[in-house]
Amino acid sequence: MTAPEETAPGTSAPLAGLRVLDLATLFAGPLAATMLGDFGAEVVKVEHPTRPDPSRGHGPAKDGVGLWWKVLGRNKRTMTLDLSRPGGRRTLLKLAATADVVIENFRPGTLEKWDLGWEELSAVNPRLILTRVTAFGQFGPSSRRPGFGTLAEAMSGFAALTGEPDAPPTLPPFGLADSIAGLATAYAVMTALAARDRTGRGQVVDLALIEPILAALGPQPTWYDQLGYLQERTGNRSANNAPRNTYRTADGSWVAVSTSAQSVAERVMRLVGRPELIDEPWFATGADRARHADVLDEAVGTWIAARTRTEVLQAFEKADAAIAPVQDVRDVLADPQYTALDTVTTVDDPELGPLRMQNVLFRLSATPGAIRWAGRPHGADTEAVLTELGLTASELAALRTEGAL
Repeated sequence: MTAPEETAPGTSAPLAGLRVLDLATLFAGPLAATMLGDFGAEVVKVEHPTRPDPSRGHGPAKDGVGLWWKVLGRNKRTMTLDLSRPGGRRTLLKLAATADVVIENFRPGTLEKWDLGWEELSAVNPRLILTRVTAFGQFGPSSRRPGFGTLAEAMSGFAALTGEPDAPPTLPPFGLADSIAGLATAYAVMTALAARDRTGRGQVVDLALIEPILAALGPQPTWYDQLGYLQERTGNRSANNAPRNTYRTADGSWVAVSTSAQSVAERVMRLVGRPELIDEPWFATGADRARHADVLDEAVGTWIAARTRTEVLQAFEKADAAIAPVQDVRDVLADPQYTALDTVTTVDDPELGPLRMQNVLFRLSATPGAIRWAGRPHGADTEAVLTELGLTASELAALRTEGAL
C-alpha cells in the first residue's frame, strides 16, 4: 500500500510542522492525536507488532476492516514497535528526538519500567511534551488501578445524575468520558506547546479521565460545599427550568423542548394555547417553573401529541421557540443543517472506497483542517517512517529479527 498523500499544495494547516507520536489506545489519547492531525500535525501511530490498538476491532466491521478505526485512525501514519524490547526502546528514543509531542496511556510506571520515562525522553529532547492519559492520574491511591471511561462516568457523578428518578443510574451507550477527555487532552497539548514557545522547554501533561467529565458537570461540588445541595436524577427534566423534556408527536416521533430563557418559556405557553400560565406567580423564574413541571409538561405534551413532527417543528420555528427533533443517525445524515456545515463528510479510502464520517471539529477561515486519509492498516508505514529516521535496511532487519517491529 502506498503512503498517504500529504496536505494539498497551497494549503497552510495551522499545525503543520508539529510531530506527534501516538502511543495510546482506547480512546481518549488517540482521539486527541486525531484532532491534532485534523489540523495538520504529522501523527505517527505506534502500535505493538502483534497487539494493535483494540479500537481496530471495536464495533462493526466491513470486509474484516474495523470502521471505528477508520475514524479514530484518520490522518495518522501507522507503524509497529515493541517498546519493551531493547531495539524498540532505542528506536522510540530516536523517534522522540524528532517529535514535539508523545501521547501515551499506559498505567503509571510502565514507561519507567522500560526506561522510557520523562527522564529518558526529555534527555533526548528537552522540548518534548509528554502527554500521559490515564484513568486516575499519575499519583494517588487509585493511580495504578485499571480503568476505562465507564468508571469515570460512574465515579464523577455523571451516572448518579442520569436517568429517571425511580430508575437505576444510567451509563451512556458510547464513550462519553473518553470523548470529553480527548478534547481536554488536545487542549492540554496546545497549552503546553504555547508555554514551550515562551520557555523553550517541554513538560509533562498528566490528564486523568475522571477529571474532565467532572468539570463538564458544572457547579456540583460548589453547590454541595456551600449549600449542602445534592442534585438528584430528574430524567429529561431540569431543576433549573421548565418546560424541558422530550415529547411524542402524533406520528410517533419525538421532539426536545428547552426553555432556559424566560422569554422562550413565555412564547411556548402562548404557542400551545396556555397563556394564562404566564401570569402565575411561579412562572417568573426557571427554578419555580421547574417545581411546576407536571403542569407545564401536560400543557406542552398535549399540544404536541395532537400534531405531526413537521407541524410541531414549523410552529415552534415560527414562534421563535427552541425545539429540535430527536434524531437517530439516519436523521443526522439527512439533516439540512448538518449537510450545510458538511459535518459528516465523505473520505475516499483505498480499502473500502467512499466513507462517511464526522468532519473536523470546527472551521477556521484562513487555515482550515482536513481529513487527508482514513485510518490505515496496522503497520502500513513502519518502513517508511523508520527509513526517514535514518535506519538502514540491515537495522530494520535486525529489529524484525528481535521482534521489535
